[in-house]
Amino acid sequence: MLPVVHNPRYQAVFPPGHRFPMGKYGAVARVLADLGFGPFYEPAPAPAEWIALAHDRAYVDQVLSADVPAKVAREIGFPMTDSVALRARTASAGTTLTARLALEHGIACNTAGGSHHARREQGAGFCVFNDVAVAIRVLQADRAIGRALVFDCDVHQGDGTAWIFERDPAVSTVSIHGEHNYPVRKAPSTLDVPLPDGTEDEAYLAVLDETLEAALAMPADIVFYNAGVDPHRDDRLGRLALTDRGLAERDRRVIAAVQRRGLPFVGVLGGGYMTDVETLARRHAILHLMAREAMGVST
Repeated sequence: MLPVVHNPRYQAVFPPGHRFPMGKYGAVARVLADLGFGPFYEPAPAPAEWIALAHDRAYVDQVLSADVPAKVAREIGFPMTDSVALRARTASAGTTLTARLALEHGIACNTAGGSHHARREQGAGFCVFNDVAVAIRVLQADRAIGRALVFDCDVHQGDGTAWIFERDPAVSTVSIHGEHNYPVRKAPSTLDVPLPDGTEDEAYLAVLDETLEAALAMPADIVFYNAGVDPHRDDRLGRLALTDRGLAERDRRVIAAVQRRGLPFVGVLGGGYMTDVETLARRHAILHLMAREAMGVST
């Protein structure tokens, strides 16, 4: 079975009507259970020492004490509570555990993660801690990996990840994103592929194939894949025009390309924004379905 990592603490306690669809994390777990996934691997919250490998320790302490400056909290867009802090710690540990499972099994997926706007000094854009950066730094510190590739298909550029690793030749960052979407100020990834508004399946997949070829020529011991579903045509923050079928083919091609290189594959959820949380959860589950399908494919 595909190793899947989940913890109920991924879903923080939020005020009703908040624009971030926090309920999707519990919904994803329910959808996956109905589809025959599980039992899930459950991570404990990450210690501050892990998170401080990727983030400024003063900021880490502010989050853990729920005492983040008001300006930073506004940039994040979350009420900075103990529940939100616990969620961020647990998601970071979850991606780290997912990476360890990928090293063991070849493929593993989280039911959260992809908080790619969090940079070293603070969070932003609904992202408190950069879970992928934390996982990479923890695995490097443990000498489990040397080099890593982050392949980001969330519709928003992975600026925080790019900033964290901008001077680190051991980590390559690749981002396929909407050219005119958030963030306004893009960071310099190793490879950036901006797309115009309204890009549909066929054009997207053609760009994806070219980008995968270039990305997987970069040296890496492991690949982290941000499978955001916000490029979907129905996503309220997306501005691209992919269908469910296009997202499934995107995920299938990414996983297959990584497998052909014989590299461990780590899937994280990324962004997706709809008021219909159940539909959104089923869309996020496409990643896990494609990964489970690939478990029977030889590398």
